[in-house]
Amino acid sequence: MTEVQRAQMPAAPVIVVIHGPNLNLLGTREPHIYGSTTLREIDEDLVSHGAELGVTVQTFQSNHEGLLIDRVQQAHGHAAGLIVNAGGLTHTSVSLRDAIAAIKVPTVEVHLSNLYAREEFRHHSFLAPVCVGQIAGLGPIGYRLALDALARLAQDRRQVPGGKPNPSISIAIKSRAATSSKKGAARK
Repeated sequence: MTEVQRAQMPAAPVIVVIHGPNLNLLGTREPHIYGSTTLREIDEDLVSHGAELGVTVQTFQSNHEGLLIDRVQQAHGHAAGLIVNAGGLTHTSVSLRDAIAAIKVPTVEVHLSNLYAREEFRHHSFLAPVCVGQIAGLGPIGYRLALDALARLAQDRRQVPGGKPNPSISIAIKSRAATSSKKGAARK
């Protein structure tokens, strides 16, 4: 491949991963709920797996809502996808929800634990209605599944003239619990 051909190749799609409050404590915080995998291990795995998929993964963690919103907004215009684990802000942040809705970047909400098998206040997500999908309860593999889905969506967009979404391709990424109104449906 010549230098000119290499320069004309589109850059690898960027997938931004945003981790919210307390996720910096993974590995030590309530391992019986969140497991023993650290945030660094999750991020390293995503960067490595992203390279295998042909995407660039950028990760970010903050305990501050405003910084998370700033990072979501920075993804506008350059990211092909967004993976968000907003932690406790999932259940409280209208502002984070509005930021995700405003940028119009395909977003997958991820949670390590099954929110629907936990306390009632965790059963509502402000983010889910503005995301293309939600993965909950699968531990760190949930991040990989989200990355796989967004990489596929990015690849499909690149293959359609003008980068518009291909209406014949549909990926639903919601857990059974997230799509059921019946309490306890995911535990069956």
